[in-house]
Amino acid sequence: HCGLTPFVSSSVVWAVWLTLCKMATSLGSNTYNRQNWEDADFPILCQTCLGENPYIRMTKEKYGKECKICARPFTVFRWCPGTRMRFKKTEVCQTCSKMKNVCQTCLLDLEYGLPIQVRDTGLSVKDEVPKSDVNKEYYTQNMEREIANSDGTRPVGQLGKAPSSSDMLLKLARTTPYYKRNRPHICSFWVKGECKRGEECPYRHEKPTDPDDPLADQNIKDRYYGINDPVADKLLKRASTMPRLDPPEDKSISTLYIGGLGDTVTDGDLKSHFYQFGEIRTITIVQRQQCAFIQFATRQAAEMAAEKSFNKLIINGRRLTVKWGRSQAARGKEGIKDGVSEMGTRLDPVPGLPGALPPPPALDEEAPANYFNLDPGTSPAVMNIALPPPPGINPPPPG
Repeated sequence: HCGLTPFVSSSVVWAVWLTLCKMATSLGSNTYNRQNWEDADFPILCQTCLGENPYIRMTKEKYGKECKICARPFTVFRWCPGTRMRFKKTEVCQTCSKMKNVCQTCLLDLEYGLPIQVRDTGLSVKDEVPKSDVNKEYYTQNMEREIANSDGTRPVGQLGKAPSSSDMLLKLARTTPYYKRNRPHICSFWVKGECKRGEECPYRHEKPTDPDDPLADQNIKDRYYGINDPVADKLLKRASTMPRLDPPEDKSISTLYIGGLGDTVTDGDLKSHFYQFGEIRTITIVQRQQCAFIQFATRQAAEMAAEKSFNKLIINGRRLTVKWGRSQAARGKEGIKDGVSEMGTRLDPVPGLPGALPPPPALDEEAPANYFNLDPGTSPAVMNIALPPPPGINPPPPG
């Protein structure tokens, strides 16, 4: 408008032309890339990321970001999982989520709640996803075809061919949501003493942990590919040091103690799980202690049940404790010692009641029993005092 000719370098024109070509290629209605962009109505999330609020509200942004694994645009969901929690959003597309059977946000396994590296180690699965662009695109196309032909009840790929469960995974599996993971991040201004928001600050005012902690350095791609995951390394070390349940030396013991029943586990649930190991003689449930005692007909059945159920017994969503029972003689000897019951719980003293009585003094077996506290120097004639006869009976004649 001012009559001046703007000067534009050839490099800028070339960059603008490349950008326009790329946009025309990606936004074309008949191109392959455009057809494979993801448009979903609801995300694939675990219960922890979804939050405990049943009336959650989400924002949906169609083709909002590109997947951090396959780099294809997908529908992004954003929500707040609860009060005083940070906002969360989906990080990977649903195709990448279904290939590994993981949550779109935290990338933890949907069945066990564990990192992919731990799950693949427990199932002995080696599922290597290509990392180059061309091979990754070809692999994704094959997986999408396999997902379309499946019924959706089981994972696809090598994970779908793996065994259904593993002892290590059942021991490490998380059975309840861990909502603490949704807390806000630590306020860096508060750490430096410069935060002026006070209680209105959406971040946590807490002292950070050790910066050298390996858990402080996590990468989403390493989590997805199952390599160099510090959380997985910590869980695998814990699995290698887990305690074992050794059978007692007394061969007559064939009873198992099951703890942590709660109000949802019944004797029918226990019977339906433990009958597979052998004949069950009795099942005794103690509602007050929320525990049960299962007696098997044979010692071999009890040992098999203890081996298969220790640290991995989950019934009705509750993780139950499995221990060996004790013989009647051992329980009679132990009883309650030092205010601790045989269940291992310390008994608190009841206010208002007298304390424990002192033990009786040791009695000398050779000392005579002096029940009337008479003087030991008194003659036997005085000590043997004859009692008068009852009324109505004549006394016997003197001898």
